Amino acid sequence: MTTIIGIQKEDGCMIVADSRTTDEKGRPYSHPNMKKISQVGEYLVAGSGDADACDLIQYTWQAPEVPEGAELYKFMITEVAPSIRKCLKEAGYEIPKGETDAGFLFLIAIRGTLFEVDESYTVMLRDDGFYGIGSGSRFALGAMMAGADWKVAMDLAIKNDIYSHPPYLVMEQLKV
Repeated sequence: MTTIIGIQKEDGCMIVADSRTTDEKGRPYSHPNMKKISQVGEYLVAGSGDADACDLIQYTWQAPEVPEGAELYKFMITEVAPSIRKCLKEAGYEIPKGETDAGFLFLIAIRGTLFEVDESYTVMLRDDGFYGIGSGSRFALGAMMAGADWKVAMDLAIKNDIYSHPPYLVMEQLKV
């Protein structure tokens, strides 16, 4: 369980994540090496949901090189999403059947543009620039839509979601 938010700005984007991980029994884990946002080549990748899928994409995925002048949304659909699917399939990952909380969501930044990718490999964009994944994200998104900055939004999410905990990891990426 997790709280990860993304904010799309004119000059780039930022992703903010909490630092708590829980296992299937609800036991909490925190450690500086367990980061929910990773730099993968020129991508920023943040994942929530099944830890197996998140670890595979953040640490073993061979991210495709982005060609100069690429239309990023189309590139996400035609190259990035299929490469994520391939990575998970080759590793033997399958979404556990019958589990309502199974699956994954990723926030992926390329060249300062944020995208959301779900377990069906659907690529999504938001016109308001606010993204949220994980169990506490609804609290953070609501706070940001009401005018709170990212820090206040994360603090409110932490207060309302027992599966999220500080410190926060913040990563930014400028548009290229």
